[in-house]
Amino acid sequence: MKSQVINRPDSQLTLCFEQGISERHQSLRECVATGVYRAGLGNIAIDLNKAPGNLSVELSDDPSRHFSVDSLERYIEKSRDTAPIYYLIDKFLNDKTQKQNAALAQLAPILAQLAPLMREAGLA
Repeated sequence: MKSQVINRPDSQLTLCFEQGISERHQSLRECVATGVYRAGLGNIAIDLNKAPGNLSVELSDDPSRHFSVDSLERYIEKSRDTAPIYYLIDKFLNDKTQKQNAALAQLAPILAQLAPLMREAGLA
């Protein structure tokens, strides 16, 4: 009998991206600004129907003007820059324990090499 509550998804989304994007940028705004300046402020301003100066201020730390969610959506659509999406995934959905386990796995062989060297140096 098919459950009316539990449904199997029709498709599965697989994401492949370089982890650590949320560590390279201090905020989503900074991540977007990086993409905007890489593509050219003037080009993106045209796509967003904004003056380059206004867009620059929206992407700065100026507390009086903000880059809106609608602008973000249009930016991603026009530029095809998905880095802001990956930033949010890495920051809020990435399992930190998985990162720790990967780091520990890389650390184990290094520690195995380090222990004999420390004994040899008289530090252990």
